[in-house]
Amino acid sequence: MAAQDTSDAPTAPKTPFTIVTGFLGAGKTTLINYILTEQRDKRICVIENEFGEINIDEKLVSENMASKEDLIQMDNGCACCSIRGDLVRTLGSLVEKRAQFDAIMLETTGLADPAPIIATLKSNQWIDDNFLIDAVVCLASAKHVKAHLDEEKPDGAVNEAVQQVAFSDKILLNKVDLVSPEEKAAIRARIAAINNFAEVIECERSRVDLSKIIGISSFDIERCVDMDPVLFDKQDGEKKVHDLSMVASVGISVDGFLDVPKFNIFMAELLQTRAADLYRSKGVLSFAGQGDQKFVFQGVHEQIDFGPAQTKWQPGETRVSKIVFIGRNLDRTFLTEKINECVVPGATE
Repeated sequence: MAAQDTSDAPTAPKTPFTIVTGFLGAGKTTLINYILTEQRDKRICVIENEFGEINIDEKLVSENMASKEDLIQMDNGCACCSIRGDLVRTLGSLVEKRAQFDAIMLETTGLADPAPIIATLKSNQWIDDNFLIDAVVCLASAKHVKAHLDEEKPDGAVNEAVQQVAFSDKILLNKVDLVSPEEKAAIRARIAAINNFAEVIECERSRVDLSKIIGISSFDIERCVDMDPVLFDKQDGEKKVHDLSMVASVGISVDGFLDVPKFNIFMAELLQTRAADLYRSKGVLSFAGQGDQKFVFQGVHEQIDFGPAQTKWQPGETRVSKIVFIGRNLDRTFLTEKINECVVPGATE
């Protein structure tokens, strides 16, 4: 095998990249401005995506930038569709000077579906070599999010609000002062019915502890090993939350060691038949015959990143594989049975 040319490989650590999403009026620009004014320790480059003929958000954000060169506008379309090529070119232009920034934030239009944005970032090797998705942060207005989530779209149309909640790692439930405790509880339940994996952080006027949304590596499954135990509770027989979108989280936890070929075949068949409905998938895995090596995977639709984790299984640590699926019309019983069929009976290593 010929030696690979690594002359273009980046030598500096990847630059963290945060996607800020949320429906129109949820408070995304307010959050960006709060971040820029609240802290001065980090130099943040903001990529502003405004959907409309006149870019108002750019004027609101630029007032709080340390340097006007730290703000990049993309106002000729929505980042999830018409300007994905522009997004790649924009990030490409930042590669040479990314060392000047501690982080990059993309504020998407309220109509953006995060899935194609994530796929664009992960599918371009040059971009993936230089930038690391730190988190997908979703702003949700407590006053209006339920109506957006329950909105029935024409056949085949995407409900952007559902997509934004489903693909997020952190959800900022904003404007909680505008709803009653009972309304807030109902909203949290509605969000959990779609994405029980993401942490929900309540806030007012988009003010939040920044350590919870910046530099958190929440898109990296290795940092999410301690998944919400509620997600893995048995739900058979429990009262289901009405969900017009039919998008839900399925968490599966199995003890022991998985068979590599069986798991690969299962995932290949699942992605071949259900990729469009499978929004996010992620997991921490223990395989038979791999010693103390821990494996992780992170998926968006049919695109899967799979490989060894940076940490090892510790001596005496119980081998528990944890897998999360977030998607539409998922069959919990079927998925659980298929994962259990991948377990090697009696395996100890």
